[in-house]
Amino acid sequence: MAFNARLLILVLLSWTVFALHPKSVTHVAKQDTNFGVRLFKEILQENKDKNLGFSPYGVSSALNILQYGTAGKTMGQLREVLNYGFSERTVSTSLRKLREKICGSLASGDNTKSVHVADGLFVQRDLELTPGFLQRFYSTFRRHVTQVNFTDPQAKDILNQWVENQTDGMIQDLLGSNSIPPLTRLVLLSAVHFDGKWVLPFPEKETHERPFYRADGSQVQVQMMENTAKYNYSELETPEGEYYDVIELPYEGDEISMLIAAPYEKGVPLSTITDILTPELITQWKESMRRSTRLFVLPK
Repeated sequence: MAFNARLLILVLLSWTVFALHPKSVTHVAKQDTNFGVRLFKEILQENKDKNLGFSPYGVSSALNILQYGTAGKTMGQLREVLNYGFSERTVSTSLRKLREKICGSLASGDNTKSVHVADGLFVQRDLELTPGFLQRFYSTFRRHVTQVNFTDPQAKDILNQWVENQTDGMIQDLLGSNSIPPLTRLVLLSAVHFDGKWVLPFPEKETHERPFYRADGSQVQVQMMENTAKYNYSELETPEGEYYDVIELPYEGDEISMLIAAPYEKGVPLSTITDILTPELITQWKESMRRSTRLFVLPK
């Protein structure tokens, strides 16, 4: 696995850490993982030959906010996609508790977590909202709705600045040269900023050039980080009989870890793993892991 650079990388917050929370919170966490896997497979179909990175939690959190303000056919479609099985208010409250577990509570001023997730709802200033919506929205999400005049050129600056602030400056000028369409009535933004530190960091002196194997079998020399340590590790087999490895890289705090899966043989496509990926399989990975001393190499 050390030299096979075709990797499936998942940064996970396992739903099992919520065992002491109410049933609704644990259920919503499980369904959120289910949604993330389904969304991953859908996006992968359109990006088979590309690197793919996104935050399923960020997407589901934003869609839940959208669902809270919808009705009729649109609400039915969102319910079907998210498939939480609870009322919108119960889901919203459960997701807020999950967020507090992941990111810390805004009310307590806890900013020690390595993950920051933010959703921004911006509506046209003269748009007539349902009476009491702003108060109910804040009561549920602990966030305010920002009213903006989208026909004002400064509206783009407001959105860009919000994204820059929420990502600690990592994303600047999101909209670039694009203008906001004059008929815009609502903009929903979601930002996730992650700044985690590995429990087992890679020594800088052990970074060297090694071959990186592309999906087409070709290779290129890239900087590879290397470390020898005791990791949670598992060897598994697909239903078709292909062997693959899974290794866990924990982050400080014992709540978030990175799972990396790769086919054992270089000639085996990564799709042998992504095609069978399910929340249950991820749970199986975790349950089958054992501590083992491994030489691990990862592209920088």
